[in-house]
Amino acid sequence: MMAKTDKRVRAETFRSRVAEAMAEAGTNQSALARDIGVDRSTVSQLLSGSGARLPNGQVVAECARALGVSSDWLLGLSDRPESAARIVAAAFRITAAPRALVDQQIFTWHLEADGYKIRYVPPALPDMLKTREVLDWEYTPHLGRSAEQAINASEERLNWMRSSASDYEICLPLYELASFAEGSGYYAGLPRDARQSQLERLQSLAEQLYPRMRLCLYDARRLYSAPLTIFGPLQAVIYLGSHYLAFRDTERVRVMTRHFDNLVREATVPARDLGDHVETLLQGM
Repeated sequence: MMAKTDKRVRAETFRSRVAEAMAEAGTNQSALARDIGVDRSTVSQLLSGSGARLPNGQVVAECARALGVSSDWLLGLSDRPESAARIVAAAFRITAAPRALVDQQIFTWHLEADGYKIRYVPPALPDMLKTREVLDWEYTPHLGRSAEQAINASEERLNWMRSSASDYEICLPLYELASFAEGSGYYAGLPRDARQSQLERLQSLAEQLYPRMRLCLYDARRLYSAPLTIFGPLQAVIYLGSHYLAFRDTERVRVMTRHFDNLVREATVPARDLGDHVETLLQGM
């Protein structure tokens, strides 16, 4: 239970915070009076009084609206001056996710998180680990001539990852590589030679980049994850297909980080065993 605050203390907090918000907004008593619909003398009394009396709720709410802060903050009930709407807006965003390899928004988020661990549950095989042949098969039907530019961008992203200060941890469901090796499901129609070359490339990159890049496989019959990326402690992004849901508040980032770490902890194929697992898939093709 919160301790009860003395009325005089709350009144003084209100006066000082109104003055602080006015200074931050670059406004004066006359302008604030016009904005909240009262006489200038009323605002003067709000700021210069020394008693325990607070204005009525309507005046408090109008002051908060005019100054762009929350009523709770003015009354000392919160340490955050932002309104609830602004807090939510800052903590959560919906951003368009183009169906293309050249996605400047996601790359910008990677740049911001350079030096932090990046945790990634991709919707399919990560683009930056794919061969040109697989990328061409996947993207040319809807990108047309621009597919070549997109493929080049994917290779540039891999080169950037090699030189960045970030560690990458990637989790995929077991069935993703199994269906890829079989050429079933999403990968139906992808030629066998292309699938074999891709698995060999994945095996090679996993060995070359370990331990800075670690890719493990989890059993989707026991665990589930939506596609998501966690950029260190900065933000967590869920991929919907047409949009990203981006969360920046600390608690939600921590929740998704714990979720990802559980995928790693419960992985059926840990990163150090990925090469052997891919070799088994290759032999079975």
